[in-house]
Amino acid sequence: MTDAYAMRARYRRITRFAARYLVEAWWYELFLPRLGLAGIGARNRSRRMRRIAQRFHVLAVDLGGLMIKVGQFLSSRLDVLPPEVTKELEGLQDEVPPVAFDRIRALAESELGRPLEQSFAWVDPTPVAAASLGQAHRARLLPEDAAETGFADAVVKIQRPGIDAVVEVDLRALRKVGGWLSRVKLVRDRVDMPQLVEEFAATSLEEIDYLHEAANAERFAVDFAADPRVAVPEVVWERTTRRVLTLQDVTAIKISDTGALRAAGIDPTEVARAFAAVMFDQLFDRGYFHADPHPGNVFVTPGPDAAPGAPTWRFTFIDFGMMGQVPPNLRRGLRRTLIAAASRDGKGLVDGIRDVGVLLPSADTAELERAMTQLFARFGGMGFAELQEVDPREFRAFAIEFGDTVRALPFQLPENFLLIVRAMSLTSGMCSALDPAFNIWDAVEPYAQRLIREESGNVVSAALREAGSVATLAARLPRRLDALADRIEDGRVSVQTPKLDRRARDLERMGRRVVSAVLFAGLLVAGAVLRIEDAVFGGVLMAVSVLPLLHAMLAGVIARRSGR
Repeated sequence: MTDAYAMRARYRRITRFAARYLVEAWWYELFLPRLGLAGIGARNRSRRMRRIAQRFHVLAVDLGGLMIKVGQFLSSRLDVLPPEVTKELEGLQDEVPPVAFDRIRALAESELGRPLEQSFAWVDPTPVAAASLGQAHRARLLPEDAAETGFADAVVKIQRPGIDAVVEVDLRALRKVGGWLSRVKLVRDRVDMPQLVEEFAATSLEEIDYLHEAANAERFAVDFAADPRVAVPEVVWERTTRRVLTLQDVTAIKISDTGALRAAGIDPTEVARAFAAVMFDQLFDRGYFHADPHPGNVFVTPGPDAAPGAPTWRFTFIDFGMMGQVPPNLRRGLRRTLIAAASRDGKGLVDGIRDVGVLLPSADTAELERAMTQLFARFGGMGFAELQEVDPREFRAFAIEFGDTVRALPFQLPENFLLIVRAMSLTSGMCSALDPAFNIWDAVEPYAQRLIREESGNVVSAALREAGSVATLAARLPRRLDALADRIEDGRVSVQTPKLDRRARDLERMGRRVVSAVLFAGLLVAGAVLRIEDAVFGGVLMAVSVLPLLHAMLAGVIARRSGR
């Protein structure tokens, strides 16, 4: 009964937090601009966003479970969230208090069906890592298990007790919040929130199934079996269940520890370039990738040369609970986008984005192509360090010129894209941390050149298809010109300007709503002042002020529904 009450309280706490700040966002970002008071919302936006992020940070650490995962995802979204939010949530990567070892031991013994001393020669009570869904302890295999596997040192990953119920409640709360967001037109036009939540749910449920993670580790090992740059820990299947996972201990230098890398004679700038290349291979070649490559999940392991001239170290990946797959059609779109970015081809980049599925087919992308072309012309080829030297007024001018164009386009997030964005965001951040002068273009260009060479075999067939299209169009052109001439002679040609007409109607409605807003404010203030002397008359004025307020708020909605 106590557990059920705690779960209900958890659900209410999550939904109330979301409801409170959704209402706040509606007030500042939608309601006040309707009254011509957008400046009020913009004035304190940065401080307001930081406060929300701080409070979510406290909520996530307190509740744990999937709230930590949500915060980790938000902290990696440097592309859409302001730095005030991402900076506040960065600490969620490692800030998870561990569970007492007695509770962990009880769960492990229940899963393995025997006392811990009969499963392992030794288990360290102090966890080496504590994550939101489980924690890891160093262990030593029994002599017979060590003889069979070829190693003795292991890491045992054990789920947090009761995490199944916590995940179920968190997903129910996230589905509720996703339903609320899907009713907001600005969100609904750009992303299918219910589908996005379900994708997150599927990934989360896979993460708490350690048998699934073990299978992921073996598949990843097979993919990179012939690649000397990558190593993967072996799974000890005899000591693995759905809630307990035993792996070879492959602890080495944490990829973000630049001091330890230099002490081992390893250049962090080389590590940055090699890491970007390994992640590109996963995404664009193999189509199966590690979706959570944060510093705690990637080691740099020193070792002998695998071949003459090869690095004396390799990457060792761990934690395969969050893996992503790139379907062939999505991989083709990503490859095309990468090639266009490396070639500074604005139109090609927009076409690639459309192929990926981020832009809906109905989108008018002429202005976006112009924006991308100018973006490449001014900032193309710059690394992060160089971009920091650019006058902020240049970025501001670009945002003013093309901000409306980008916001007006119908964006959406295709299936599996959530994990791709997360993996690339973490990769970019990691490489920049290893080498402040890291230039993503230097990593992209050689990779894109190889893709171009691979795609070159299709150039002839593509040219033939294009020639066929032109020939078909040329054959149909005389007939279409004759038809157009007949319509002109009959006076049946009309010119429509729907955008201009719609803009005129919008301006007219806006004028009426501004008048209503001013009238509302005047009546409300007058009623409040007069109420001191004449409570009845003042109250009437304040009540009547509701009518122009309703018109100011609802006129746009009514007009859109009536089609006028």
